[in-house]
Amino acid sequence: MAITYATPDNISLLAVLFDKYRQFYLQDQNLRAATHFLKERLEKDESVIIGFKIENQFVGFMQLYPLFSSVSMQHIYLLNDLFVDFNYRNKGIGKALILEAKSMCQKNGYSGLAIQTAKDNPAQKLYKSMGFVEDTDLHFFMKL
Repeated sequence: MAITYATPDNISLLAVLFDKYRQFYLQDQNLRAATHFLKERLEKDESVIIGFKIENQFVGFMQLYPLFSSVSMQHIYLLNDLFVDFNYRNKGIGKALILEAKSMCQKNGYSGLAIQTAKDNPAQKLYKSMGFVEDTDLHFFMKL
């Protein structure tokens, strides 16, 4: 078992999981577009993509987007994507990935880690058990 950061050499393998993640959120399967999207994030240095491997197979991943908090005037990461293959759930993989994200925040002097998820995502139990606190502020989103 190993935490592995995305590189141009392994992004195609991680894209398979990313495509499954998108399908979980009711998006059409599109491995080619998923691969392109992840490659572009890496090339533009817009996100950090971290996978979890078991026997040379990626079974989980997360994607972190660097942001700023204007109030604290510090960096934060948005953990926008976290997915573990259905056959490997409840084995501590999600927890290991979140611990890696927390470690990255601490190492880089970031002040926090935010998660964006669906209201009915069962992984919220994991998030709460790891110290995340539900934000009760009002959020809005404008779809264009």
